[in-house]
Amino acid sequence: MRIGLLTKKLLHAALFDEIWDAMKVTFKHMFHRPITFQYPREQRTIPDAHRGALGLLRYDDGVERCVGCDLCEVACPSHCIKVVSAEDKNLPLERYASEFYIDITKCVFCGYCVEACPVNALAMTKMYEYSTHDKRTLLFDKKRLNEIGDRYLEDAKKYLIAHNQEKDDQRSREYRYFFPEPVLKSKN
Repeated sequence: MRIGLLTKKLLHAALFDEIWDAMKVTFKHMFHRPITFQYPREQRTIPDAHRGALGLLRYDDGVERCVGCDLCEVACPSHCIKVVSAEDKNLPLERYASEFYIDITKCVFCGYCVEACPVNALAMTKMYEYSTHDKRTLLFDKKRLNEIGDRYLEDAKKYLIAHNQEKDDQRSREYRYFFPEPVLKSKN
């Protein structure tokens, strides 16, 4: 019995069994289709619930949705949002965001700001390619956020629908923020 075990060990050492086992694994994976994709040329299919760059949305007639309530700023855990709101001089009691800033370098893309917005003025888009050589360009102001919102409007609406914040029907398309009836009567 001892001679058989010794012969077996010698045969394994002479034939380099470990190397052949490793080569079997290598050859097995050699004939599989590659899993990776060539990034700049091939674009990944991104789901509707993806949390990309934030964008400010407008109504279909071009009026801004943001009412300057500052709830997104309060809900942000990383404190990367700054909203400066002002009142409309022609229409008292109506506010709007005169300035809106998001520092994307601090943003954790949690989506709390989108959930906190009562009028769905903020939405996440599928935009994920915004690398730059200058960190200061990653401070998005209101103009840039509106451009992102206009450019990726369909993606932003799909995000809101995927997170049950808007419904895909005519009523939600016509929805706007209106003051309650007692407030409207006191204005007159």
